[in-house]
Amino acid sequence: MRKFTCLLIVFLSGFFGAYAQSFPVSGLVSDENNMPLLGVNVIVKGEARGTTTDFDGNYTVEDISSGDILQFSYVGFETQEITINDQQTINVTLKTDSESLEEVVVIGYGTQQRKDITGSVSVVSDEAIRGLQPIQTTQALQGTSSGVVVTQTSGAPGASLNINIRGIASNTENGPLVIIDGYQTDVQSLSNLNPSDVDSMTILKDAQAAIYGVAGANGVILVTTKTGELNMAPTVSYDTYYGVQETSRQVPLLNATEYALLLNESYANGGQDLPFPVVSGLGEGTDFQQAVFETSPIISHNLGLSGGTEKVTYAVGGSHLRQEGIIAPEKTQYKRSTAKISLGVEISDAFDIDFNTIYTNIDRNSINENGLGSVLFNALNIAPTFDIDQEDRNGFLGNEIINPLSQIENTFNEYNLDKFNGTFGLNFTPIDELVFTSRIGYNFGKSDAKSFSPIVDFGPGKVFNVTRSTVSQNRINDNNYTFDLYGKYENTFNDAHHVTLTGGMTVIRNWGDGLFATGYDVPNNSWEFADISLTTGTSDEKSNDSYVYDIRKLSFFGRLQYDFQGKYLVSGMLRRDSSTRFSPDNRTDYFPSVTAGWIISEENFMEDSEVISFLKLRASAGILGNDEVGQNQFYRALLNGEATYVLDGQLVNGRALGGLPNPSAKWEEAEKINLGLDLRMLNNRIDITTDIFREERKDLLIPFIPVSGIFGTGAPGGASPTVNAGTTVNQGAEFSIKYSDNIGDNFNFNVGYNVTYIDNEVTQVNGAEFIAGGAFGVGQPQPSRFEEGHAIGYFYGYKTDGLFQTQAEADAAPSQMALGAQAQAGDIKYVDINNDGVINTDDRTDIGDPIADVTMGFNLSMNYKNFDFSAYTYASLGNDMVRNYERNQPNVNRPAYYLERWRGVGTSNEVPRLTTGATSNNVLSEFFVEDASYARIQNVQIGYSLPDDLMERIKIDRLRIYASVNNLYTFTRYKGFDPSATTGEPIGGGIDYGFYPVPRIFSVGVNLNL
Repeated sequence: MRKFTCLLIVFLSGFFGAYAQSFPVSGLVSDENNMPLLGVNVIVKGEARGTTTDFDGNYTVEDISSGDILQFSYVGFETQEITINDQQTINVTLKTDSESLEEVVVIGYGTQQRKDITGSVSVVSDEAIRGLQPIQTTQALQGTSSGVVVTQTSGAPGASLNINIRGIASNTENGPLVIIDGYQTDVQSLSNLNPSDVDSMTILKDAQAAIYGVAGANGVILVTTKTGELNMAPTVSYDTYYGVQETSRQVPLLNATEYALLLNESYANGGQDLPFPVVSGLGEGTDFQQAVFETSPIISHNLGLSGGTEKVTYAVGGSHLRQEGIIAPEKTQYKRSTAKISLGVEISDAFDIDFNTIYTNIDRNSINENGLGSVLFNALNIAPTFDIDQEDRNGFLGNEIINPLSQIENTFNEYNLDKFNGTFGLNFTPIDELVFTSRIGYNFGKSDAKSFSPIVDFGPGKVFNVTRSTVSQNRINDNNYTFDLYGKYENTFNDAHHVTLTGGMTVIRNWGDGLFATGYDVPNNSWEFADISLTTGTSDEKSNDSYVYDIRKLSFFGRLQYDFQGKYLVSGMLRRDSSTRFSPDNRTDYFPSVTAGWIISEENFMEDSEVISFLKLRASAGILGNDEVGQNQFYRALLNGEATYVLDGQLVNGRALGGLPNPSAKWEEAEKINLGLDLRMLNNRIDITTDIFREERKDLLIPFIPVSGIFGTGAPGGASPTVNAGTTVNQGAEFSIKYSDNIGDNFNFNVGYNVTYIDNEVTQVNGAEFIAGGAFGVGQPQPSRFEEGHAIGYFYGYKTDGLFQTQAEADAAPSQMALGAQAQAGDIKYVDINNDGVINTDDRTDIGDPIADVTMGFNLSMNYKNFDFSAYTYASLGNDMVRNYERNQPNVNRPAYYLERWRGVGTSNEVPRLTTGATSNNVLSEFFVEDASYARIQNVQIGYSLPDDLMERIKIDRLRIYASVNNLYTFTRYKGFDPSATTGEPIGGGIDYGFYPVPRIFSVGVNLNL
C-alpha cells in the first residue's frame, strides 16, 4: 500500500507539474521612443502560432511552456527573440534595424532604404489609406503627397479620376504610369483596386522614373499590395462600414415668385408683354434641384486571412462595395467585388516564387451628366413654376430644357467589367550578392455595356425627343502582359564602397478589340426587351463599328548605384525602348538619367549635433519619354474613312484611308531636373523635405495640325496627321513637413503639411498658331487654347470692366455691335484690348486657366489611450473655372445671384441687366470665369479600440469601432457644384457643365482582427 501511495504521489506530481508548465505570456511592445507598435508579429519560434500586437502595442500568447522562444518581428526593426523561463509578463523594446533605417521604399526593379534615395520620392502608407477611407484607391493620393493632384470627373458612383504629378505637360495624356506588384497598368486599374488590399504607394516624380523610359515622363506610381509574412501567425481581419450620402453642395436658384418677377422685368426691358401678370400665389414653387438629390447608402465589406511559416507566406481576401448615387439612386449605382490571392514559397536556399492575382467585378449604372442636357443642367434651368411631373408641352422653355425627373425615368443603361490581373515571379539567388528575377504580369479585362433609348415625347420640338426606340450594345476586350527578366548584384567592398548593379529587359504587349452595334425598334418599347437580338427594325445609317489594336514594346535597362561610406551617393540609369506605335526609323530611343546625394549628417562635423538627426542634399537630371497619346499607331493609316466610288456606273459607298499617317512621328521627350533636401531634427520628430524642379516637355504629339485639303483630310473619317509640334515647361517647388511626438504615456500625435507651387507655360507650337478645345454655350467658339506664352488650356475670351451705368457711358464706349448688339446701360463693358475703337473677336485674350498655382495638404492624427482621431484636408489655389451650366434661353430659371442684377445707376457693377432683347452679355468673358480656389476637409475620423482585458476574455486580438465623415465641407467662393471637378482634358478642362457634386458621406465602421 505504501508503494502504491508513493507511485500515485509521483504520478500526480508529474501530471500537475506538466500542467503547470503551460501558461500565457503577455506584455507591451514599443519602439525606442516608447511609442507602442501596432501589428508586431509575436510567434512561438518553430510553430505556426502566435499573435500580433493591438493598437496599444499589447499582446498575449497562450499555452507557452518553459524553454519556448518568442520571436518579435516588425518591418523596419530588428527581430528579437526571447527564451521563456517562467516569466508571464514580457515587455519588449524593438530597435531600429540599422540595415533598413526607416522604411524600405520600392523604386522600380528593386528597393532602397529611404535614407539612400537620391530622387524625389513620396510614399503613401497603409495607415494613410485607412485614415482616408477612400472609395477608390486613387483618392488616397490627394493631399497626402506633395506634387500630386487628383481630380474627379464627377461625384457619381464609380466615376473616373485624373492624376497629375507635377503639373500638366502634354496636350494629350498626362496620367502617370501605374505599376501594381510589378505589372504595368493605368490609373483606371488603380482606381478599381480595393483600397484595403494596398500596403503602400510610392510616387516617383523626377528623373529617377527614367528606369521606365518611354512610359515614365508623367511620373510613376508603384503600388505594393498586402502579402503574408514569414513566421507570422494566421490573422483574420474583417473591416466593414455603412454610410449615408448626401449632396455636399447645391446651387442657389430663384424660387417661383422670384423667377416670375425677374422674368417680368426681363420681358418689360425687351418691350414685351409680361408672362406673369399675377405673381401672388406662386410661392416657392417646385425646387427641381432638391427633387433630384436624395440621400443614399454606401456599404463596404472586406475579409482577409494572412500569415506565414518559415518557408511560406500567404494572404487571401475578398471585398464587396455597393454605392448608390445621390441622384436617382435606383438608376445610378456602383458595385465592386474583388478577390485576392497572394502566395510566396521559399523552395530552397536559392529559389523562391511569388504569386499574386486579383479578380475584380464592377457593375455600374449612370445618368446623363456633365454636359448640356444633363440631369443637373435641366434641374438648374427648368422653371420653378412647373409642377413636379409637368412637361413643357407648349415649348415655353425652348427646345433644350426638359423635366429632369422625366429624364431620369427614361434613362436605362448598364455596364459590367470582369478583370483578372496579377504577377507570377521566380527569384534565383546563386550567391548572397546576386539575385535574378523573372516575372510575368498580366491584365485581362472584358466589359459589356448596354443603353436603351425608349420612345418618349418631352414636348414639341425638344431635341431629346425619341421617335424610334434604340438599344446600343458594346463588348470590349483589353489585355496586356509584362515580362521582366533582370538581375541585381549588391556588394560592399573594403567596408566603404557599396555597389548595386541592376540590369535586364522588359517585354510589353497591349492588345484588344471592341465591337459596337445599335438595334432599332425594341419590342414593347421596354428595357426588359432591350437587346439587339430582339429588335425588329433597320436603318440606312451605319449601325455597327469595331476596332482592334496590338501594341508591343521591348526595353533593355541598366542602373548603377554607388555610395561611399554611406555618405556620398550616386546612381546612373539608361533605358533603351522600342515601340510599335512608331515607324521603324523612329521606333527606338535611349533615356538616360543620373542622380546624386550627400548625407551631410554622416560627416564628422555633424556627429555631435543635438538638433539635426539627418540631413541630405540630392539632385537628379534625366530624359524620359511618353508615347501614350491616344493613338495606336502614327506611321500608317487605317481604313476607317468613308468614300463614294463609281463601280459599273453606280455610286457605291465604301471605305477609304482615315487620318493621314506620319512616318516621322516620334515620342514626346521630357527633360527633368530636380534639387532636393531631406532634413530630420530633434531625434527625428521633425521631418522636412523640399524640392525645386523643372521639366521641359519637347516634341509634343499634336493631332490635327492643318494640312492642305488636297490630301483628303476633309472627307468623312479623314483627319490631319499627328505631328511633333509643341513644347511646354513646368517648374516649381515642393515643401513638406511632419512632426511626431509623445506627450506622456497615453497621448501621441502626428501633424503633416505639404505645399506645391507650379508654373505652367507653352513655349512653342509649330504648324499652327494655337490648338482649340472645350465648349461654351451653343454655337460659340471653343473657349480653351494651347498657345505659346500661355498655360495649357487657358481660357480665351473678353476682359470686362464692370457694367455700363448710363446710356451716355455706353454710347461713348467702343462699339460692341460685332458681339451681337449695341451696348445699353446695364450691359457688360468689355475692354478694347487692341485700342482700335471697336470691340470684336480681335479683343479676346487670356482670361484665366484651370491649372492651380498652389496645392496644399494638411493632415493630423492623434491617439489618446484607446481613442484615435484623424483629419485630412486639401486646398487648391489659383485655378479658374468656366461657369457653363446656365442656359441663355429667355424663360429658363436663373441662379440666385441674379437678385443682385443691375436695375439702375449704381445698383450693380457685376451682374448685368435682364432682357429678352439682343445683348452681347452671353459671349465668353470674365463674367463667366470664376476663381475656383477651394479648401476641403476630406475626411474626419474618430475611433475607439476596445480594452485589451476585454479582448482577451472574448478571444479577439483587436476590435475597433469608428465614425467618419468624408467631404465634410468645402470652403470656396465658386458658385457651382464642385470647384475641384474637371473633365481632365488638357485643352478643355475646367469648364463646368453642371458637375455632379461629390457626396458628403457619414459612416460608421468596425475593424476586427482575430
